[in-house]
Amino acid sequence: MAQMNLLQAVNHGLITAMSDNQKVMVFGEDVGQFGGVFRATSHLQEKFGKQRCFNTPLTEQGIIGFANGLASQGAYAVAEIQFGDYIFPAFDQIVNETAKFRYRSGGQFTCGTLTIRTPYGGGIAGGHYHSQSPEAFFAHCPGLRIVVPRNPYQAKGLLLASIRDDNPVLFLEPKRLYRASVCEVPEDDYQLPLGKAEIVQQGTDITLVAWGAQVEIVQQAALSALEDGISCEIIDLRSIAPWDAETVANSVMKTGRLLINHEAPLTGGFASEIAATIQDKCFLSLESPILRVCGLDTPFPLAHEKEYMPDELKTYEGILRTMHY
Repeated sequence: MAQMNLLQAVNHGLITAMSDNQKVMVFGEDVGQFGGVFRATSHLQEKFGKQRCFNTPLTEQGIIGFANGLASQGAYAVAEIQFGDYIFPAFDQIVNETAKFRYRSGGQFTCGTLTIRTPYGGGIAGGHYHSQSPEAFFAHCPGLRIVVPRNPYQAKGLLLASIRDDNPVLFLEPKRLYRASVCEVPEDDYQLPLGKAEIVQQGTDITLVAWGAQVEIVQQAALSALEDGISCEIIDLRSIAPWDAETVANSVMKTGRLLINHEAPLTGGFASEIAATIQDKCFLSLESPILRVCGLDTPFPLAHEKEYMPDELKTYEGILRTMHY
């Protein structure tokens, strides 16, 4: 075991994958000698050479188009989009090519060995072009896996599973945790299951669901609620597509209440899908309406970032409102 922050865990996961499989290739804007804007790919080029870790032109559509072709020919392509906000020029390639390639060819061709890494979310004063959370856009598209780690241990295990999975994966890294989240991470090779949520904390009164950096936020809110005698069960979804509805439903049938927290805007956010599914599965068990504590329906603000964020205070107030319904 070694103490790693989330950036180091991602880097270690890439080194592990590239050492294990000669077909793993990492590429993107400035990922080579520079190591990427956050240094997540540091030292990969010197370890594995320019043929397996290399820079691309500054064209996201081109990066993913190239990645689709590379993966379809048997390579394990790991494409980096420098910020989640920059992924939209590649939207057509991802939803119309990456996700549909296997289906439209009747299984003759596939981009299943493609993993798209990108940092997402706010918390670094990045303004409206460096802070967005785009997961819900891609959750609407069958054929993609979407994975979001909450800490370094999860990041390495989920990244290795994503690279080796036989489906294209969008791997979203919460950038505000890159250097803020530190924990013990095995130096050995290990994988964590995709599509399976984790119950981070057992509780009896209300279920709190989050993913990525927001898991820590709901944990802080749960500590405040505990002082009021409220026992919170916390679930880290980990995978948005497919998402583990069974684990969430079983929890809600026990607690009778559900609060969902995500950083993306409220309208059309993935919390809406969770709420609709759990209302259908758990209607007779619910003691109060399902509550969403999310970002605002505005462009991500620079000067008012703290007001925008669905922080622990907003979450704590949501817990009280749900409990006292």
